[in-house]
Amino acid sequence: MSLLDKIFSQLDDEVPEDAGHIRLVVGLGNPGPEYEKTRHNVGFELVDRMVAERNWKWKRERKFRAKIAFENSGLIFVKPLTYMNLSGNAVARVQRFHKLNPDQILVAYDDVDLPIGRLRFRAGGSAGGHNGIKSLIEYLGTDAFPRLKIGIGAAGGREQMIDHVLGKFSEEESAELEKVLAIAQDGVNCTLSAGLDRAMNRFNGRIEKPEKDQ
Repeated sequence: MSLLDKIFSQLDDEVPEDAGHIRLVVGLGNPGPEYEKTRHNVGFELVDRMVAERNWKWKRERKFRAKIAFENSGLIFVKPLTYMNLSGNAVARVQRFHKLNPDQILVAYDDVDLPIGRLRFRAGGSAGGHNGIKSLIEYLGTDAFPRLKIGIGAAGGREQMIDHVLGKFSEEESAELEKVLAIAQDGVNCTLSAGLDRAMNRFNGRIEKPEKDQ
């Protein structure tokens, strides 16, 4: 066990008063310029947008193996720098340091089972073949954490999967992605302000922005 893990193991395990309220938003992806704008990095793109709209700044935190953005608001954005298959390592470090429950973590990531332009919020569930989510389930010890799936379109077969998720969007797909990321941004903000159930009702399956609440 590393020194950092020993420190984490000694942290108080009491449940925070705001259990269930999202405090950590994670975007999954791979670090490095060679992975920018690839299908597998739409989670990174979403949290980049959300940090920018708040005029916050990313800071590299070696102890977490991640980039972190926060402004003393109780809300934290995270981009793991562990590469996709070890995303759970970074997220679990942040989770334990800040004493968060898994249901306070919202994870945004790409989904090949959804067409481009589709979103799906879920309260939990299996990894569905996604290695980043598989890692999170392993390190968090549960699959009961909220997530936002962002459709990137089908790969066309298992043998094409790696090339597909690490490939870039076509010009037409990129235009569609711009629209869906704007909707996803609204959806996450809805989750933060009104809760996951409201976001699921308003944004799941959306290809256009829902009307604002009256």
